[in-house]
Amino acid sequence: MRLPPGDRRGSSAISFSCLCPASWHFTVPSVSLCLRQRLALLGLLLGACLLLLLVIVTNLWHWRADARDRQFERYLARYRALEATDTEDLALSYGVVVDCGSSGSRVFVYFWPPHNGNPHDLLDIRQMRDHSSKPVVKKIKPGISTLARTPEKASDYMRPLLSFAAAYVPKAKHKETPLYILCTAGMRLLPDWQQAAILEDLVRDVPLEFDFLFSESHAEVISGKQEGVYAWIGINFVLGRFDHEEEEDALVSVTLAGQEEPVVRKRTVGILDMGGASLQIAYEVPSSTVFSSPQQEEEAKSLLADFNLGCDVQHTKHGYRVYVNTFLGFGGNFARQRYEALMLNRTVTQNRLRAEQMGLNPELPVLDPCLPVGLEDVVNQSGQTLYIRGQGDWQACAEQLLPLLVGENRSQASLSHAYKAPIDFTNSEFYGFSEFYYCTDDVLRLGGLYHSPTFTRAAQVRRRRGVWEHFCMQRFPGVCDFCARLPLFPFASF
Repeated sequence: MRLPPGDRRGSSAISFSCLCPASWHFTVPSVSLCLRQRLALLGLLLGACLLLLLVIVTNLWHWRADARDRQFERYLARYRALEATDTEDLALSYGVVVDCGSSGSRVFVYFWPPHNGNPHDLLDIRQMRDHSSKPVVKKIKPGISTLARTPEKASDYMRPLLSFAAAYVPKAKHKETPLYILCTAGMRLLPDWQQAAILEDLVRDVPLEFDFLFSESHAEVISGKQEGVYAWIGINFVLGRFDHEEEEDALVSVTLAGQEEPVVRKRTVGILDMGGASLQIAYEVPSSTVFSSPQQEEEAKSLLADFNLGCDVQHTKHGYRVYVNTFLGFGGNFARQRYEALMLNRTVTQNRLRAEQMGLNPELPVLDPCLPVGLEDVVNQSGQTLYIRGQGDWQACAEQLLPLLVGENRSQASLSHAYKAPIDFTNSEFYGFSEFYYCTDDVLRLGGLYHSPTFTRAAQVRRRRGVWEHFCMQRFPGVCDFCARLPLFPFASF
């Protein structure tokens, strides 16, 4: 309570500012009020404040309810994505993709409803599921690159996969269902003329038997850069990182080409994908890059991909710049072959210097620290034969593999010498696929968040019957028994 200027003894003025916002400060005129009138006025003002508080709480509740509704809708959409695909829905469109890898080929069937018309939203593409709600996917072995000398059999090789897909896509939709046959590292290792012969057989013969929407441009050997971009798009699409209306996930400030102000949107994740022949890495580069030299800038041009996933170039909300690099020869199978070649050359050199015969017959095998104890194998390369026996020594194996990681490779620069776009490790997340998952989860049951010390310890020791044992130093049959008890192990493509 305060008194106005002048005679303050016969009148009073009430100023309210503590219960209301500062901009709502007001003063009751200076009039003489009896006690009952004062109480009534005070009650009226308190009632108004309570009403205001009720409105604020109600709006807050509705905001939280809307957030809960959006979250529920996301969970519901994810649940529906796991249901059997309704092939009776005539509005659905379909697509078939054959991924021809180095060790085998897989066919995937996708579907999507009509676009909702919002230029800021992407198509809701999902993997098709059968009546048992299992993904519609089929794999065959070996890889299509094994047909290098018999390219006329390429369409026969592809027939089981396409017949499988054709059985799930409604017959009436076949002519409008695009088919893509994309070949990766295994085919990239072949000469161009052998690649062309295999693709030519597919383009000529597949349309004779299947009615899918298929043309010459739909069958190709994709580059390592394309492969990395597709993997990056796939995982971020599945994780919902392109849906910018949701703000629960980590955010990142992105500088887009042609825009002065940065855009704050969901942080995308990076990928590490180790196949049979190559290794891909891809991650978003949210800000402009400063190069140390013109040579580095020139190298970076081939490793940075700029693309827009939106409906047209005018909508930059889905514009991305991604660093993509592929390392041919660093896939699981080819890396093993490179290691065996290194071991063979070392042994030949040592035998020559020491006048020894190590590894030339089964009685004098070379000890390989990277194989389980007791496992015997034969390496045949360049007309030479090397007999090896597993030693199961984690530390020695790591030391022998190091030169393959930091040294030069005939097909690709080493991992350590290649240009890498800057990474903010305080606000980054990476997902590992294929051989990364097989090794961590199928063998050691450590799929999920990767922790290097935990993985290293698990690779060296494991707990059995209350006793810690060296995993890598177990004898070969024991390792097989251990792996056979893991339900996911048979799916690892070793």
